[in-house]
Amino acid sequence: MKYYKLLTLLLLSGLYCACSGEKKGTSEAEDSVETVLPEEANEVTVITLNESDFHHELISNGKLSARKSADLRFESTEEIAAVHVKNGDRVRKGQKLAELTTFRLGNKQVQAKDALERAKLELQDVLIGQGYLLEDSAKVPAETMRLVRVKSGYDQALAAYELATYEQEKAVLTAPFDGIVANLFAKAYNSSSTSEVFCTVIDPSSLEASFTVLESELPLIKTGDKVEVTPYAAPDTQAEGRITEINPVVDTNGMVQVKAVVSERSNLFEGMNVRVSVQRTVGKQLVVPKEAVVLRSGKQVVFTLVNDKAYWNYAQTGLENAGYYTIVEGLKPGDIVITSGNINLAHEAPVTIIAEGNDGDN
Repeated sequence: MKYYKLLTLLLLSGLYCACSGEKKGTSEAEDSVETVLPEEANEVTVITLNESDFHHELISNGKLSARKSADLRFESTEEIAAVHVKNGDRVRKGQKLAELTTFRLGNKQVQAKDALERAKLELQDVLIGQGYLLEDSAKVPAETMRLVRVKSGYDQALAAYELATYEQEKAVLTAPFDGIVANLFAKAYNSSSTSEVFCTVIDPSSLEASFTVLESELPLIKTGDKVEVTPYAAPDTQAEGRITEINPVVDTNGMVQVKAVVSERSNLFEGMNVRVSVQRTVGKQLVVPKEAVVLRSGKQVVFTLVNDKAYWNYAQTGLENAGYYTIVEGLKPGDIVITSGNINLAHEAPVTIIAEGNDGDN
C-alpha cells in the first residue's frame, strides 16, 4: 500500500515540473520573436503621380554611312606623276588630288586629231562625188550623209579623238564635291589602275545611320522623329539626327530597315558601329520611375503610401524609356508612389518618408 502512495506522489511531481518547464519555454520563445521582429518603419522616397508628357525611347544598333561619297579612278594606266593629298585631308570641289604623266596621252591625242582631219578631207571628197559641197551638208539627205560618214571613216576618227581628249582631261583627278579623302593607298611613280579605286571622297555632312526595328515597333516611329547616335568606340560622343527613310518591307526576321540623317561631328566616321536611340513624345501619360516597379511572384507591383503604410498594387506597364514606365492599369492620378526603399517592403508595412519629389522629365 505504501508502495502505491509513493508512486502516485512521484507522478504528480513529474507533471508539475513538466507544466512549469512548458510555460517557461513559451515565455522565452515569445521574447525571442519580439527581439527578431522589431516593428521599425522603412525609409522610403515618394512622388505624387500625375499625367505628364512621355518621351518614348526605342534603342537599336546601327552603322554609319555617307549618303554622298565617290570612288575615284583614273581612266588610263599611266605612271602616277604626283599625289597632292593624303587620307583625312579636307578638299574643295575641283581641287586637284593627283595626276598622271601625260606624254603618251598627249601624243595619242595629237595622232587622233590628225586622223580626224584626214577623215574630214575624205568626207569632203565623197560628198563632192555625190554632187554636194561640205558647206551644203545641211542639204544632204540624212541617209546619204550617214553612208558618206561611214565610207570616209569620219565617225570612227571622231570617236577616237574624243576618247583621247577625255583621257587627257582625266589624267588629272579632282574632287567632285567638298569632302574628306579616304582609302588613298597609291603612291607616286607607280602605275595607275583603271579597275582599282584610287581614293574615295566622303562628304561628312551627309552621314546617316542605318538601323533596324521590330515589325511590332513600326507604329512607334515615323519620319522626322528625333534620334540620338552614340558611337560604341566613343560613348561620350553624341550626335543628333532625324529619321528620313523607313523601308516598307519586313524581312524574314521580322525587322524593318530605317535610316536617319546625322548632324556632322568631327569624330564620326563612315562605317562606325553606333547605338541609336529614337525619341518621340507620345502625349500625356501616367509615368513612374523604373525603380518604383518591383516583382512579386512574377507580377509587377507598385507600392503606394496610405496613412504612413505601404500598400502594394498590381500594375500593368506600357511603354518605357531609359528611366521610366508608363502605367496602363493599376494606379490613378494623385496616388503617392514609393520610388525607393521598396525592395523588401511588405503589404501594410509602416514607412517613413525621407524625400518627396515629382515625376519630372521623362
